Amino acid sequence: MLDYSLLAAIAAVVREGSFERAARALHLSPSAVSQRVKLLEERLGQVLVVRGSPCVATEAGRHLCRHVEQVGMLEQDLVGAMPALAPDGLGRVTLRLAVNADSLATWFLPAASAFADSEAALLDLSIEDQAHTAERLRSGEVLAAVTDLAEPVQGCRSLPLGAMRYLATASPAFVKRYFPAGVTAEALSLAPCLRFSQQDRLQARWVEQQLGQALTLPTHGLPSSQAFVDATVAGLGWGMNPASSVAQALAEGRLQPLLPQAPLMLPLYWQYTRQQLPMLERLTQAVLAAARDGLEALD
Repeated sequence: MLDYSLLAAIAAVVREGSFERAARALHLSPSAVSQRVKLLEERLGQVLVVRGSPCVATEAGRHLCRHVEQVGMLEQDLVGAMPALAPDGLGRVTLRLAVNADSLATWFLPAASAFADSEAALLDLSIEDQAHTAERLRSGEVLAAVTDLAEPVQGCRSLPLGAMRYLATASPAFVKRYFPAGVTAEALSLAPCLRFSQQDRLQARWVEQQLGQALTLPTHGLPSSQAFVDATVAGLGWGMNPASSVAQALAEGRLQPLLPQAPLMLPLYWQYTRQQLPMLERLTQAVLAAARDGLEALD
């Protein structure tokens, strides 16, 4: 039989990032949490948690954490159907998800709010570029993810969400300075663009889509969706912004599109574990409903 007090200690350390915070969450002493983790590692004969700041799970540890999450969801549904099993209720289960920053800043939060309003669950959202959220699924770090990958990750379902419309925008002063003769390869090679992270290729994809060639673009790194819009308005660089995020700035003339009729459409998908978990299915329905309202239909 599995000792769930030991598994809960592992999951708490990974979720909270340290033994001290895990101890507070479990209402135990740090030494008690450490002893439980050490005991489980000795029983299994392998390291489950890499000690550091933050503490992170090994591959085996991630498998155990995922199991704890899945059991927690099943227990919540069972107690909902049979309250006498736990008359004082259960602690909330935590679901770990990976979401790209632009989805989080635009359409995803209504889904998270609707789900949390009706479930005894907490959400732990990690922000990752949409091209890399699927890696979190593959490693077992999350149960579900918003991704641009249509092909299902092994052991997962993939459902189409819709397409996010991106516009290449810049401030009028920036356009006047760098694009007086229009959007050309020479101008783009000189005009600084904004990039969310090293993995962010939206700007490069848009350039390739418009010019039919790849360019080396001077870039400012800016890992914040709202700051991305603010920096574009301030004239720091041009960037690919969700159309919904810049609609007001465009209407007010604080931003303008580099090419008005040249959006970049980014298809998005919801991938989640295939295991039959009713709570996760309910989260999926909330995500699909929010996506219908916040994204454009895929062709």
